[in-house]
Amino acid sequence: MTDTSTEINADTEINTDAETAAAAEDTDTDTDTVASPPPTAEEREERLRRWRLVLGDPADEGTGFQLADRDVEMDRTLAAVYDEPRSAGLGGSAPRVARWLGDIRTYFPSSVVRVMQRDAIQRLGLTSLLAEPEMLEAVEADVHLVGTLLSLGRAIPESSKETARAVVRKVVEQLEKQLASRTRTTLNGALDRSARIQRPRHQDIDWDRTIRANLKNYLPEYGTVVPERLIGYGRASRSVKKDVILCIDQSGSMAASVVYASVFGAVLASMRSISTRLVVFDTKVADLTDALDDPVDVLFGTQLGGGTDINGALAYCQSRISRPNETVVVLISDLYEGGIRHEMLRRVAAMKSAGVQFVTLLALSDEGAPAYDREHAAALAELGAPAFACTPDHFPEVMAAAIERRPLPIPAAN
Repeated sequence: MTDTSTEINADTEINTDAETAAAAEDTDTDTDTVASPPPTAEEREERLRRWRLVLGDPADEGTGFQLADRDVEMDRTLAAVYDEPRSAGLGGSAPRVARWLGDIRTYFPSSVVRVMQRDAIQRLGLTSLLAEPEMLEAVEADVHLVGTLLSLGRAIPESSKETARAVVRKVVEQLEKQLASRTRTTLNGALDRSARIQRPRHQDIDWDRTIRANLKNYLPEYGTVVPERLIGYGRASRSVKKDVILCIDQSGSMAASVVYASVFGAVLASMRSISTRLVVFDTKVADLTDALDDPVDVLFGTQLGGGTDINGALAYCQSRISRPNETVVVLISDLYEGGIRHEMLRRVAAMKSAGVQFVTLLALSDEGAPAYDREHAAALAELGAPAFACTPDHFPEVMAAAIERRPLPIPAAN
């Protein structure tokens, strides 16, 4: 919805007879130009309808279009959030909000419902209502709602905690279904490739790669290749091949990243060839590794908001590294450091010098990079740890590259 002072002439969206005639003349004089046919009456009416829904109630006079039937109710649900003069339409009444939540699910698809819920929470200050069980049962659950619930933390009353956990668990289970299989497949392949050895036992020889590596030794008279150099896979083992430390900034802007990182942490922890540690921090550090078998417990162990001490968190992570050449540290943060900047950078440099693969993600979500400290990002890039935002779909490839010690696949947009 826009302010009534904004005037949009709906007729500009419709070809007039004069415009149509001009288009026909252009077609006569320029054979390369094909005029679009004028809109039908139905198309014109649909255009006006959409403009009316976008502009809100004050647009009745400008568009000359009156809504009817179902569209009137749809307009009412939109006006409750987006029509500024009437933005108190939901008020602070739980029954009104519950009705509105039901209405938007009637009139809009789930993807739109989630956006409208998020906007209502942000624009109208409805966060406190999410502490009520009936509200939690009515909302469409998604990552952003989980982030909002986590930000409420201890403010959620006992009567609502079980409902809140059920909402969070529903979202977590959906994310695990989407992400787990591909993550395991991608990382297991990377682990196998990183375990290849140059003097394998006979049963461990990778014949395809061995032949390709020795094609220069082909003997045409014998029709064979002399394998001077054998390439193979490491023997299958239940031993841990890589150590992964996820170090997650739990400041308020990182809510979606915390949710995704917790899910990925649980997936990695389920892989016996990877030892996974999950650390969250604000001005303090919390090691939630023992809760990794249930990402819901991990999420409720976080406390979104507060300050940030990246240096302190990295100091803790550094103290837990016993095999630097086999360790990947993933820092997920917007890099706004409240601790000691030069110490943070010194720790990253020390870890990389020891052989640690260090990955810096400004965000792990679908929204792209939030506001972040560009000076710190540039300094990390100079250390060989470029900072970039990463979508959940891209995360397995980033981890696979880190495990194989090859350049990270940084999205071009960053």
